[in-house]
Amino acid sequence: MNSTTLVEPIVKGKVPILFLILFFLIESTVLLVFTVEFQWHLLLLAVVMYYVRMFAITAGYHRYFSHNAFKTSRAFQFILAWIGAMSMQKGPLWWAAHHRNHHRYSDTEKDIHSPKQKGFWYSHMIWFLQNDYNDYDSRIIKDFYKFPELVWLDRYHWIPPLTYAIALYAIGGWSWLVYGYAVSTFFLGHGTWTINSLAHVIGKRRYETKDDSRNNFFLSLITMGEGWHNNHHYYAHSANQGFFWYEIDFSYYILKILSLFGIVWDLKKPPLRIIDEGLRLDALHKGRKQFKSLEKGQWIPTGLNPDMVKQ
Repeated sequence: MNSTTLVEPIVKGKVPILFLILFFLIESTVLLVFTVEFQWHLLLLAVVMYYVRMFAITAGYHRYFSHNAFKTSRAFQFILAWIGAMSMQKGPLWWAAHHRNHHRYSDTEKDIHSPKQKGFWYSHMIWFLQNDYNDYDSRIIKDFYKFPELVWLDRYHWIPPLTYAIALYAIGGWSWLVYGYAVSTFFLGHGTWTINSLAHVIGKRRYETKDDSRNNFFLSLITMGEGWHNNHHYYAHSANQGFFWYEIDFSYYILKILSLFGIVWDLKKPPLRIIDEGLRLDALHKGRKQFKSLEKGQWIPTGLNPDMVKQ
């Protein structure tokens, strides 16, 4: 199912009390960092597990499950889903279904986390703590809902983070649990959520979109490329969100490496017309006179014979 073919978000009156309690307990555990003597290898552990799970969210939950930006095997899609669930951001089907509706209603009253409509904190985290979006319509995500292992993982999304926490404690004890889980997960969550709360407020707009999405270099660093949000909202099905070589996109770099080994394939990229349009808009935004408009919105570099373009 194409992610543009969507149905209305559904609302159910089930209050996720257990999830709320668990969420706030996990968030508060970051304070346990003061119970552990600082060591550089513990900080390294926190950073590594931040980016490992961030990749599963950005490349897996977002670019794969939400937008079908590349293809992979059934086994690797489950691995991406499992590691993504370790991030304590619910299951891949829940995540992708709501994200698809976000694109359909972006920055309108029906957008589930628009900072323009409901403010910073609501878009950052309050929206998923309420019961309004605790469920979703499976028709939105029926292309992946057909896999029973994903449905199971989505229903029991608490199992991956629990097993991850147990493994950390078994390997490195209390200090590994605090840094590898509590500290890393705290910053991972807030890093991910900045795309909802800040990437529609702070940054530059290259393309004219129906929403307020923006490109932000700093956010791209902490989210492995998701900060090129205006690019993404203009052409959502690309595996790379940094459209140009100078737009850092670590998630895409890793996907390219994985493609060399046949783990992923058919990585979608933006069409040439979108790249050309971006170059033109960048030049115009910088006040340059390198391009001039042609009929029907076409453009050519100044000094190039228009007849050569029309041929």
